[in-house]
Amino acid sequence: MSELTSLSIGDARDGLERRDFSAQDLTCAYLDAIEAGSHLNTFITNTPEKALADAQVSDKRIAAGEARPLEGIPLGVKDLFCTKGILTTAGSHILEGFEPVYESTVTSNLWADGAVCLGKLNLDEFAMGSSNETSYFGPVCNPWKVDGGSELVPGGSSGGSSAAVAAKLVAGATGTDTGGSIRQPAALTGTVGMKPTYGLCSRWGIVAFASSLDQAGPITKTVKDAALMLQSMAGFDPKDSTSINVPVADFAAGLGEGIKGLKIGIPAEYRVDGMPAEIERLWTEGKRWLEAAGATTVDISLPHTKYALPTYYIIAPAEASSNLARYDGVRYGLRVDGETIEEMYERTRAEGFGREVERRVLIGTYVLSAGYYDAYYLKAQKVRTLISNDFKSAFEQVDAILTPTTPSAAFPIGDKVSDPLEMYLNDIFTVPANLAGLPGISVPAGLDDQGLPLGLHVIAPALGEETLFRVAHVLEDCAGFTHAPKKWW
Repeated sequence: MSELTSLSIGDARDGLERRDFSAQDLTCAYLDAIEAGSHLNTFITNTPEKALADAQVSDKRIAAGEARPLEGIPLGVKDLFCTKGILTTAGSHILEGFEPVYESTVTSNLWADGAVCLGKLNLDEFAMGSSNETSYFGPVCNPWKVDGGSELVPGGSSGGSSAAVAAKLVAGATGTDTGGSIRQPAALTGTVGMKPTYGLCSRWGIVAFASSLDQAGPITKTVKDAALMLQSMAGFDPKDSTSINVPVADFAAGLGEGIKGLKIGIPAEYRVDGMPAEIERLWTEGKRWLEAAGATTVDISLPHTKYALPTYYIIAPAEASSNLARYDGVRYGLRVDGETIEEMYERTRAEGFGREVERRVLIGTYVLSAGYYDAYYLKAQKVRTLISNDFKSAFEQVDAILTPTTPSAAFPIGDKVSDPLEMYLNDIFTVPANLAGLPGISVPAGLDDQGLPLGLHVIAPALGEETLFRVAHVLEDCAGFTHAPKKWW
């Protein structure tokens, strides 16, 4: 039944409704695929018993004519979302043995809409990384590979989610995006990755990295699937003080409307030094596709874009330093005993955190310290406002913005891990949208010269998800991306 795992969420819903197969059939097909794909290391925790029990409930509801929006659809959950009674690690040793007594709002919404839980997906530790190599549970392998070449990274931090979707181990997956951690791995694995407007999805029950930047979103096979998943994930949550109290739109409703008459901005500042010719060609092709579909492209300027990456790598570590102070071995997770409580704190954190997390905590603590707060953190917040204002001015002229998603295709595991600055540059095109709190989506649009996937990136105004999905759907149609990784695992 391997053909079942090739179905999109939309097609799987239709097949379940027609009784072409059962939710248990669909779930079993994915469980078999997960077992066969264990080499990719996409899962930290498998939940086959729960998945089959969820599927059985879904079959009963479908038979009774009571199907919910995602009834019987098997999903994976990035292991940053707390799941009641299921190990939640954030990819870190310091949360060893932590089983939450509560469920995150986003996953609660998905289960309430009938989705089936396949398990928890691997990620960079505390979502800090661009390649899924910082996880305590080992790196995730990208299912895409050049013939005879090395194993590649799937991007990060949601690399387990993107790789699982690309390898057809899940129908869709949740991710989180702090500086591009949904969109960048989606581009590197030939999947669709969507980051909503900040506050559209509740952050309650998601292990915090940088609270003013983190946002949950879907990684899926198609643009329509992303719209369907977001429909269930989004919604106001009084438990999250940053949650936006607005009605959830029907994101999939306008996918067939086209984009005739829309204005699409092409920002000059995204043509960075050293951009590979194949990225430039794909961007130009994307511009032609949108023009052929009836949109008008407009050259725009986002003058403070060049400051986005350094601004992000001041603000995000500062917030991480504060958020990760709670992991001290006292209440939950790892504890390494010492002769004094201070020694216990030190030993627990030294053993519990990996090098990248330690690096960012130290950077964050430094920029928040006396004498440096004004020089670094406060200045970065001022620049963040300028970046946000650039987007506001641009969206007075255009309806959406088109950029590349990443500066390159997937690279070999271990290739950049020793050079943090080179690794951080992977987020150069995605970080600005996070700083401004805007929705963005990456759509697979072509292959590089080695046959690896590349993505195009669309940014829309705050709460402009409906426009974002319309533009992305047109790009998807025009690109006709039907490529898939050759199964080598």
